[in-house]
Amino acid sequence: MDSKTHSFGILVEAFRVGNVAILSGAGLSTESGIPDYRGPSGQARAATPMTYQVFTSSAAARQRYWARSHLGWRHITGASPNAGHRAVAALEQRGLLHAIITQNVDGLHQAAGAAAVTELHGSLHRVRCLGCGQRTSRALLDERLRAANPSWAPSGATKVAPGLEETRMNPDGDVALESTDGFTVVDCLACGGLLKPDVVFFGESVPKPRVDECFARVSAASTLLVLGSSLTVFSGLRYVRHAGKLGIPVVIVNQGPTRGDPLASVRLDAPLGDTLTAAVAALGLLAPGCPSVGDGMGAVTGAVG
Repeated sequence: MDSKTHSFGILVEAFRVGNVAILSGAGLSTESGIPDYRGPSGQARAATPMTYQVFTSSAAARQRYWARSHLGWRHITGASPNAGHRAVAALEQRGLLHAIITQNVDGLHQAAGAAAVTELHGSLHRVRCLGCGQRTSRALLDERLRAANPSWAPSGATKVAPGLEETRMNPDGDVALESTDGFTVVDCLACGGLLKPDVVFFGESVPKPRVDECFARVSAASTLLVLGSSLTVFSGLRYVRHAGKLGIPVVIVNQGPTRGDPLASVRLDAPLGDTLTAAVAALGLLAPGCPSVGDGMGAVTGAVG
C-alpha cells in the first residue's frame, strides 16, 4: 500500500468516526469553473483583489469593481456544484459532519444541498449597504444595474459565450476589463448609501462573532478537514493552528502545498472531486449526482493512488 492510499484510508476512517469539521477553500470550486488565486488554476493569473480601503475611498474604484462584477455575476450564477460539493452534502446529511466552514463566497455548498454552512468570508449572493446596514439580494442589484446600464458595452472584453463577455474570471466574481468608462453604479434604495457585496474584502476583518463561532466549532470537532485551501490567508490558517494546539487531528486535501502542511496529520495532494467521491463510496454512501459506488471506488486509484 503506497502512502497516498494509506492517507486516503485515514481520511475515510475520519469520516466513519464522524464529528468532522470541514474548512473549504477556493480549490473545492475550481471544478465548477470558478478559479482560485493560489492553486493550480491561479498560478497563471496576476489578479490583484480590490481592498476595502480602495473600494470605500474611490468612486472610480467602485465603478470599476461593480462593472467587472456585473459581468462576472453571470458566471457565478451559472456555476453548478461539483462532485466535491455533493460529497460534502451527502456526508452532512448522514450526520458525519460537525461543521462546514467555507472561505468561498459562491454559495455552491448550499446549492449542493448542505444546510449548516458558515460562510467565513460572506457571500456574493448578498449585498450590504455601508450606510444603513440593510442586506438585499444580489439578484435584485443585478436587475437594477441592468436597468441603469441598458446600452453599456464593456471595453477590452472577449465574447466567450452568448450574452457573456469576459477576458479573465477572478475568484471574487469579477472579470478583467481594460475600461469600465460609462458604467453607472447604483446606491442603496433605503438610504442612498454605498453598496458593497456582503463579502470580506482584503484589508477588512471577518466579524468577531463569526470568528468565535468557527473557533468553537473546530474545538468541538474530532477532526479538522481542510479541502482545497492553500491556507495562505490567516483567516483560515488560524483554525488549523487552533486545532493543532488542541491536539485535534488535521487532514488536508489540496492540490499543491499549504501553509498548514507542518500541522497536518495527513496530507493528500489530489483532485477534490475524485477524492471525496471515492471517500463517500468507500463509506457505502452515494451523493446525489455523483458516480456510482463502483465508480467511486475506482477513483481511489486515479485520485490518490
